[in-house]
Amino acid sequence: MYKILLVEDDFKIAGILVNYLKRYGYEVFEVKQLDQVFAEFQEVKPDLVLLDINLPYYDGFHWCRLIRTVSKVPIIFISARTDEMNQVMAIEYGGDDYLTKPFHLEVVLAKIKSVLRRVYGEYAEISSFHQQIKEMDGLTLYTEKAMIEYQDNRVTLTQNELKLLSCLLRQYDTIVSREDLLEALWNDDSFVDDNTLTVNVTRVRRKLEDIGVNQAITTSRGKGYRLKIVQGEEK
Repeated sequence: MYKILLVEDDFKIAGILVNYLKRYGYEVFEVKQLDQVFAEFQEVKPDLVLLDINLPYYDGFHWCRLIRTVSKVPIIFISARTDEMNQVMAIEYGGDDYLTKPFHLEVVLAKIKSVLRRVYGEYAEISSFHQQIKEMDGLTLYTEKAMIEYQDNRVTLTQNELKLLSCLLRQYDTIVSREDLLEALWNDDSFVDDNTLTVNVTRVRRKLEDIGVNQAITTSRGKGYRLKIVQGEEK
């Protein structure tokens, strides 16, 4: 589940966005103290930021510049400022996209999906995955080599296996929804359905077993999959 940090001082708009995005499976965190945006960003560690420009204390440009000193997380500006100059400034200060108020919720959702897919999904360069993946409980994913390692045992992965394992590792020890995994596998050139996902999860399980990691991917019926290495279960 992707985490979105919402920085918006209009409580009515914020409430509408939070409720809408949660319906589509996003975990939304609303900044409570608008003079502490950077601190809340560092605490939440979101996958994407929705950032208003007109804010008390400091404007959205200030917070965008500050976030860019420590993170490449995608930032979408949402603002009532409709002039071209502000849109240009938003991009130059490090924003990834810009939405003007009033907006259609469907457009907000489409922009979020597009940016997330580009940064974390199909359109992401393999090297960008490297910034997101960490070693977990002795299992290391080398994205640039499409290879995993555990206790000196190594095995290579196909592109789909790499996408799935990257997604599961990024949300280690939490249930990753089937929708998020299908999003990771999505390919404009071929249809991806539930059966494709099931087949690829089975292949990833076998690859993990090949290097001594057994029963690490569990199925949560009707929800998705969880990756967790159970110490003592390995060969």
